[in-house]
Amino acid sequence: METEIFKGLYLSKEIRKSIKEMGFREPTEIQEKCIPPIQEGKDIIGQGHTGTGKTAAFGIPMLELIDPAIKKTQGLVMCPTRELAGQVCEELRRLAKYIPDIKIIPIYGGLPIETQINELRAGTQIVVGTPGRITDHLERQTLQTDDISIVVLDEADEMLNMGFREDIENILEKIPSNRQTLLFSATMPESILKLTENYQKEPVHIRVSQKELTVPQVKQYYFEVKENAKPEALKRLIEAENIKSALVFCNAKKEVDKLLVKLRSRGYPAEALHGDIKQRHREQRMDRFRKEDTGILIATDVAARGIDIDNIEVVFNYDLPQDPQTYVHRIGRTARAGRPGLAYTLVTGRETSKIDAITNITKTDILKRELPSNRDIERIKEDRIADEVRMNIRRGKLDKYDEFVSGIADDDMNYRQVAAALAKMLLKGDK
Repeated sequence: METEIFKGLYLSKEIRKSIKEMGFREPTEIQEKCIPPIQEGKDIIGQGHTGTGKTAAFGIPMLELIDPAIKKTQGLVMCPTRELAGQVCEELRRLAKYIPDIKIIPIYGGLPIETQINELRAGTQIVVGTPGRITDHLERQTLQTDDISIVVLDEADEMLNMGFREDIENILEKIPSNRQTLLFSATMPESILKLTENYQKEPVHIRVSQKELTVPQVKQYYFEVKENAKPEALKRLIEAENIKSALVFCNAKKEVDKLLVKLRSRGYPAEALHGDIKQRHREQRMDRFRKEDTGILIATDVAARGIDIDNIEVVFNYDLPQDPQTYVHRIGRTARAGRPGLAYTLVTGRETSKIDAITNITKTDILKRELPSNRDIERIKEDRIADEVRMNIRRGKLDKYDEFVSGIADDDMNYRQVAAALAKMLLKGDK
């Protein structure tokens, strides 16, 4: 007998069909706790991080509260970044796949505003956007708020950190006061609490358990290095582990740019992602990373919001974040689709106490390791190449390559010398 999808929750047949198709079987903790009170019309404060299923937690009940027959904006979702807005919009569209006549659009900088205006005028029930572009449409009077009955502030702490407080407050002031307001945030600083006091009505506070705020499937290690030795440390770890796909976090945009130059100068296929990069270029770089044309993506925390890629082998904390919650957000990106992940953190001597603080809060071990030496990396490369040679010999089908080698060899050299020369080229061909 097939397991009931999202057992215990009252969902429409259309939603059940879509979440089954998306591969959902059991609700996550935040979904199980949020969906019923949202369905009842209550305001909520949801505390959880990326990867806990927040979008479905507010998206499922929002879609059921929207009337597709009314061709006016009824739901509004605010996100801190373009990437996250695009991701949320796409997930809402997947959830709404079997709901007829419902339209969901993203509005953010980097997309043609004329297209957005036309879509808004044609009638759309749910709008997902950044505070800046939402404000722009409100000033142009191209986004009407009279029929908005439910508003979501996603990643509220990041929106405030990015300076969107005034925009958020102005937007909320323009929406009918009898609306339902849902706020999601990884952390609960004083600024968030003030926002909830002013714009929510007796909100239900839902906290994801500490167990879900940690990432137990991620193996975590740290390496103590001097600040100026970080680029070399990163290079050694990439080579020693033969890493093909890595997400590298820096705390500042200028560090992202500096590291990009250093990695590219050593021949690595790297790309950068931060707030100063135009949307068209950001999307192109993300696409190359997804297709594995780019092996290393260097990003700030804000720019990485909304990144949802399953094939990230390792997350590097090139700079140690100030907030333990940010650390958890970062490393969770390498434990996707049920696979274990790997996280490496580079710390200077004065930062080792922060590692202790993170382990105390997250209840996970971050083990200290020594960086591999250059000779260690040479041995690792030798072993790797030797294994590949043995495997190819076992597989056979080497005739045409044998002809190639015999074409090189002549009376003055033998096969062993040719093999030694090829080995030298492989082993010395480091970046």
